[in-house]
Amino acid sequence: MSATRTAPPISRAADRGRPRSFEQANRRLKWTMLAPALAFVGLMIVFPLAFTLNLSLTDAFGAVNAGKGYVGPQNFADALTDSRRFWPAVERTALFTVGAVLIETVLGLALAMLMRKPFRGIRWVRTVLVIPLLTTPVAVGILWLLILDPTNGIANHLLSSVGIPPQEFLGSVTQSLPILMLIDVWQWTPMMTLLLLAGLSTLPEEPEEAAHVDGAGLWQRFRYVVLPMLVPTLATAVVLRSIDALKTFDILYATKGPGGGSSFEVETLNVYAYGLTFDYQEYGLASAVLVLFTLAIIGVVALLRRRPGRGSA
Repeated sequence: MSATRTAPPISRAADRGRPRSFEQANRRLKWTMLAPALAFVGLMIVFPLAFTLNLSLTDAFGAVNAGKGYVGPQNFADALTDSRRFWPAVERTALFTVGAVLIETVLGLALAMLMRKPFRGIRWVRTVLVIPLLTTPVAVGILWLLILDPTNGIANHLLSSVGIPPQEFLGSVTQSLPILMLIDVWQWTPMMTLLLLAGLSTLPEEPEEAAHVDGAGLWQRFRYVVLPMLVPTLATAVVLRSIDALKTFDILYATKGPGGGSSFEVETLNVYAYGLTFDYQEYGLASAVLVLFTLAIIGVVALLRRRPGRGSA
């Protein structure tokens, strides 16, 4: 009777170094391929934030690389106690963002619902709709400056033709911010429309058809069927547009110049930080303002991304 041969034992070290499965090997390869890109992106994010945070703790003035001393949180205290420029800029930033995004969301949802069903000429409508998105904000600002010019602008000529007295528009301290909000609405409502239209195209038709069979009207179907299903897309669109509106700078600077106007009437936090940096060269204080602004943006995003019904622990 011959002895049965057994396979030589595999060492634990060799077994440990061998992938347990194809999925594990694939996962390792994925992270190996992604590592350089992730490291690069992380460096591009972390380094500017760390540099700005470090600069915010100094009294840097005149030049970034000039001699500077650490003053701790003094710049943050100076900014938070500045009731002349900082807090009015915070108020204008919030007002501009909330007002513009609210109007854009309502108009975008209305246009998306109108274009949800195909109709004759819908391709031309969509083409015209995206034209404002293809224009740079600076060009948009110059365009509306010409349209709203108090003397030679076409807007006052149209108002005069219907008996309305000429307006100062962007030359007015009280009208400038609302006018710029409407300009922002004109440019970015198409983006909200396209995002919400894409969301509507993914919704199933059966629930709405069932509600229609049950006798629900057009508004009831929208309110109780379409809108609840569209909430995830709507929330994402609002978050994206809110972040973009908070960062608005170029159109404000192109239309009103340094300081957001002679009376700082449209000076948001972006314009304020830009002025501190390039007009007054107060790099430490400007960095502190930008750090506070970044924290505010993170807080707004976290607030907007909270799911309905999730209570606090």
